[in-house]
Amino acid sequence: MTRGTARDGVTVLDDLRGAISKYVVLPSDEALTAVTLWVAATHIQPVLQHAPRLAVVGPTKGCGKSRLLDVLHETVHKPMMTVNTSPAVVFRVIGKNPPTLLVDEADTIFGPKAGDKEDLRGLLNAGHQCNRPAWRISGPEQKPVSFPTFAMAALAGIGDLPDTIMDRAVVLRMQKRKPGERITPFRSRSSVPELNAIRSALAAWLIPLQGSAAKLVPQMPVEDRAADTWEPLVTIAELAGGQWPDQARASCLAMTRSEVLQDEQSTLQIRLLRDIRRVFDRAGSDVLRTQDLLAALAQDAEAPWAEYGTNGLNAYHLGNLLRPFGINSANHRFDDGRQAKAYALNRFHDTWTRYGIEPTIPNIEKPPVLHVRQAPGMKAGTLPISPPGSGPSAPQRTR
Repeated sequence: MTRGTARDGVTVLDDLRGAISKYVVLPSDEALTAVTLWVAATHIQPVLQHAPRLAVVGPTKGCGKSRLLDVLHETVHKPMMTVNTSPAVVFRVIGKNPPTLLVDEADTIFGPKAGDKEDLRGLLNAGHQCNRPAWRISGPEQKPVSFPTFAMAALAGIGDLPDTIMDRAVVLRMQKRKPGERITPFRSRSSVPELNAIRSALAAWLIPLQGSAAKLVPQMPVEDRAADTWEPLVTIAELAGGQWPDQARASCLAMTRSEVLQDEQSTLQIRLLRDIRRVFDRAGSDVLRTQDLLAALAQDAEAPWAEYGTNGLNAYHLGNLLRPFGINSANHRFDDGRQAKAYALNRFHDTWTRYGIEPTIPNIEKPPVLHVRQAPGMKAGTLPISPPGSGPSAPQRTR
């Protein structure tokens, strides 16, 4: 690589990084580096072995997910928005020089409202690795036809996407902007030409280097699937030179470690939901005081709750762990007339159903209730007095 090529690459990446940060507030400098390199990697897709996904997720609307897709649409190689695109169209568009798929509202593809989008779901899962075609019966002769699936894709949605996507993605966990964080409004008249000029500069720099990129085997700071996902980004950084290789590897380490911690937290939250179901099932109550629920959770010697945090799981911890599921405590007045913070059983039902958390105690059919007819003049709740030698415990006469 010549000095001019290296310097040109640094300049182009610096310009791209500045343009992205101009319109979108990303969660960290490492995330900004990752997005910059991911956009550049779309321009060498034909020589890649893996097509990393960019998972742009946030807890609510208004976190900048769609705005980031607007910026990506004007900078990536051959952008193709798929929010309303037929899967059949996508199958036929992907070829030797694949587009970059941009999927907004991705939670509608993978969530309970997915409906008839299984083909698109399968394509997004399969397209992470090259030479993984999808076979379909097609044409007037109804013959099996192989459709390529390999294409880089950015998917934006509320909440985490399925593990099959997240494990193959550079994950951006977007948040709403703080009051002091300012961005430049995105205006098509001025913003699109600026970003398109950067896309042209990326193509002019990288397309002649595709042969070099194909031969490059960069040293990776991670292993296995994470290495597959991040290798195209580190390859771009190596092609550019300058400070970019170090920044790329630092971003790779920081963001993959963050996702490991996030996975551990998610696993812990699912464990908590299961344990809370167990407590409710055993209590047989529709409402549990927060302190009673915490005490019951801490009694399980095999659970992590007694040692959670500094002094065990407390009400604050419990609220934080349940908040992503939309579950919170509320004031409740109990039969003894006292009011206390409590969790209601009905707030958990939807989440338990979504995560497949079954009852821990099987339903046992209750014995029928026997209604005793009271004799005239008897007080309610008293049993009739039978003559001596009669009743169910009396000796039966032998016939």
